Amino acid sequence: MKNVKRLLALVLALTMALTLCACGPKTPDNDKQEENNTPAGDTIKVGAMFNITGGQASLDEPSYRGFKLYFDELNKAGGINGRQIEVVSYDGKTDQTVCANNTSKLIDVDKVVAISGLSDSNYAFAAGNVAQQGGVPFVFSGATTPTLNDIGDQVFLTAFGDDICAYAAADYLTEELNITKVYMLVDQSMDFTTTLARCFQERLEANGGEVVLTDNYMNKDPDFSAQIDRYLADNKGAEAIFLSSVPDDVGVITKQFRDRGVNDLMISGDGADTPLLYEVAGEAAKGFLVSTHCSFENEDPAVQDFVKLYTETQGTAPENAFAALGYDAAHIIAAAIEACGDDVTAANVRDNLEAIQNLRLVTGTVSYSAGNHIPQKSATIITVADDGSFKFVKEIG
Repeated sequence: MKNVKRLLALVLALTMALTLCACGPKTPDNDKQEENNTPAGDTIKVGAMFNITGGQASLDEPSYRGFKLYFDELNKAGGINGRQIEVVSYDGKTDQTVCANNTSKLIDVDKVVAISGLSDSNYAFAAGNVAQQGGVPFVFSGATTPTLNDIGDQVFLTAFGDDICAYAAADYLTEELNITKVYMLVDQSMDFTTTLARCFQERLEANGGEVVLTDNYMNKDPDFSAQIDRYLADNKGAEAIFLSSVPDDVGVITKQFRDRGVNDLMISGDGADTPLLYEVAGEAAKGFLVSTHCSFENEDPAVQDFVKLYTETQGTAPENAFAALGYDAAHIIAAAIEACGDDVTAANVRDNLEAIQNLRLVTGTVSYSAGNHIPQKSATIITVADDGSFKFVKEIG
C-alpha cells in the first residue's frame, strides 16, 4: 500500500463532486430512527447485507469487497468528520428470509445508521421492506428493478434500473448490428429477469424489431434440451438470442446451446456480468455480449484509480462491475454521513441521501430526488474475450 497521503488524496478525489443540503437536527419519524443514533466520538455503524454464499455469490462477494474497501481506505485517511466507520456484515446466503432477518438484526441489534448490499431484486425486496419499516435507509449496491423505488422513502439504488440495461441491449442489436429478429429465453422465477425481458422486448419493438420466439424456465433448471430442440426445429428466423438469466444459470444455458450447435449471437443483461459465465461455459462463452454498469477498460481516472486500488488490496483485478457498484454504494453512504456533521442518525442520513446531486462515482454520476431514488446512468456493452475476460465494446446512452 502507498502512504497515508496517497490514501487521503484518493478518498478526497472520489468525494469532490458532492452537492448536499446542510444537515440540521431532524425529528425522528418513529422509534427505530430515534434508536439508530451514534453519539459523537463513537464509531459510526454501517450495515453490509450481501449474499456471500449461494447463487448470488459471484456478484455479491465482489460487491462486498468493494464496499468494505471504500470504508477501509476512508478509515485509514481519518474517517468521516474524525470518526471511524464500523462495517457490520452478514451473509444473506441467497435466501430471502435470511436477508430479511439479518436486515432486522442490523437495525434492532447493531443499531446501524444505513445499510447496503444485494445485487438481485428478489432479495432486495425482502430486505428493503424490513428497512422501510425500521426507518433505516438501505442503499442497494446492484439491484436494478425499478419497482424497488415503490418500497418507500428509505430505499435507494446505486445502479440504473432494468429498463436502462435492457434498452441498451436492444439499442445495440438494432442500431449497431442491424439485428431485428430475436429469440428470448426468460427465467420466470425472478423479478429481475421478468422485468429485464419485458423492458428488452418493449425497446426492441419500439426500434422496429421483433421477439419472434419466447421460451421460459425456472432458476436452476439443469436441462434446457426442450428449449434447444424447439429453437433448432424452427427459430422463426431469429438472428440473436437474448437470455434473461441470473448468474448461476447463464453459463449452463450458454454451454448447452453451443454444444448443440447453436452459434447465433447471445446477449444478456447485467446478471451475466459474472466470472461464472466463462468458468461454466468455457470456450462457448466467447463473443457473448453483456449490457452492464461499466467497463474496467474505460480510461476515466475514477475507473482506473478504482481498478488499481482494488487490484493492489484484493490481490486480483475487479471480477465484474458489481465490485465497483459496492464501492460506489459505500461512497454514497459516506457522503450522506459526512453531511450530518456530529448529528449522525438514520433519519438524517436518509434525508442527505435524497439531497445528493451529481455525485461522480466509478460507475457514473448519481443524483436523487424526493420522487425518484433510481439514478439515471449510461450502460456499457462488454463481451467475453478469448481469454475469458470481459472487454469493452460500446457505451450506450
